[in-house]
Amino acid sequence: MRLLIALVGLAIGFVLPAFAQQKDTVDPQIRQQIDAIDKKLDEAFSENNASAVAALFTEDAILVAPDGIFVGRQAIEKRYADTFQRWPFTNFSVQRDQLNAIDNAAWSVGEWTTNANSQPGHGYRTLVYTRDGDTWKIRVIVAMYLY
Repeated sequence: MRLLIALVGLAIGFVLPAFAQQKDTVDPQIRQQIDAIDKKLDEAFSENNASAVAALFTEDAILVAPDGIFVGRQAIEKRYADTFQRWPFTNFSVQRDQLNAIDNAAWSVGEWTTNANSQPGHGYRTLVYTRDGDTWKIRVIVAMYLY
């Protein structure tokens, strides 16, 4: 299962840059809203706040991580609560490499770094954002860990 998830993550990581040549530019107002989501997400990770992380996801969001696939906001919150209890994060930060529009959604790729249990860690993540009412939320996140 871990191999499958890693392969999916790698495939997304290699395929999305190819689509970047066909990308639509992101409206500056939408970019600001997504920047705000990313800032809140980074803060929630640094604070080890699983409920604040989950609040940024749609109700039916999907998290693909090395330890499994989690569907729905409640499952994502529980997964992060368990993760933060075992490996508390500090100094979490992300460098976004790309942000592009897709129809009524947007996607981004970037690299993250943190300390977990005083050990440095880093990886990559791909997020898909979508409108949820009057705001933007995270619909899909694929996270890869490279410790």
